Amino acid sequence: MQWFGILAGGTGLALGGLLVAEWKQSTVGKWILKPIASTGFVAAALTAGLPTDGFGWAVVVALVLSFWGDVFLIPRATTWFALGLGSFLLGHLGFAAAFVLRGAAPLWGLGALPVIAAIAWGVHRWLHPHVRGRLRGPVTAYVSVISVMVVLAFATFGHRPDAQGGILLGAAIAFFCSDLAVARNRFISEGFVNRLWGLPLYYGAQLLFAWSLTS
Repeated sequence: MQWFGILAGGTGLALGGLLVAEWKQSTVGKWILKPIASTGFVAAALTAGLPTDGFGWAVVVALVLSFWGDVFLIPRATTWFALGLGSFLLGHLGFAAAFVLRGAAPLWGLGALPVIAAIAWGVHRWLHPHVRGRLRGPVTAYVSVISVMVVLAFATFGHRPDAQGGILLGAAIAFFCSDLAVARNRFISEGFVNRLWGLPLYYGAQLLFAWSLTS
């Protein structure tokens, strides 16, 4: 736990610097600080050692995919954004697999499904008029996959409603919310305010996923 705290603190410090870099629109600062912050949550996940089960490996693989998604999203070009979107989509599939491997209560998933589906439909309607060309399909797929991930987070909490289950559910919801900031910044209204609330939610979610491996 000591090393986890050190690495989580390092991620927090790098995040603070990254927010300053975003505010000043410093490309060099983003290239330095974002990979450092993201390395922190991957390293934090490994403080308990290498995983010994499928759940642990799925979480670690998903965190590594999130790391690469962060790197791909640093440039502004559409191609890099699509690569980042794809990496995060695979990461969400990894987290979804982790929830299934941990165990899922179908009734909890079915109970959460209508609410999450309604939210996802609202997000789709919000974004669709602003997403152009070849990104429309990937964005729709992304919203669908992250929504399924959140539904499965409720299902795994219902299966075993302990501290780890609560951490995973909180991480999934925070990750979903942080992606709204990314979408708003990319497609609706670009500005520092999106990073100001989106990045802390995102890094908080990843650290929660990492912490779940030590619970």
